[in-house]
Amino acid sequence: QVQLVAFGGGLVQAGGSLRLSCVASGGSGTGIAMAWFRQSPEKEREFVAAISRSGETTIFGDSVTGRFTISRDNGKNTVYLQMSSLNPKDTAVYYCAARPHWNVRRNKDEYIYWGRGTQVTVSS
Repeated sequence: QVQLVAFGGGLVQAGGSLRLSCVASGGSGTGIAMAWFRQSPEKEREFVAAISRSGETTIFGDSVTGRFTISRDNGKNTVYLQMSSLNPKDTAVYYCAARPHWNVRRNKDEYIYWGRGTQVTVSS
């Protein structure tokens, strides 16, 4: 069983940057692919980014490509989401997720471990 704790959210002005972190514990943090999703009120949970177990493969949602990067430090069992050029449409609760496979997926149903989420609010 893997537990995920996400943190780093907050209030930021449009055009600013923010870095989210997610720490995995309770399992082999290095043996899992990890991802970020986000959800705003009355919307479906949206794929943001994912990274493979090794960190060699990363994929991004269309709305964040070119603005967000994802990375991981397997020594610290931590995955990071660096967000830049933020705009109000990025406002959401951001969730960290993991799947017990080496490769990445965009579909939220492929991820079985979820953190509690961290709120990101971008003001205009």
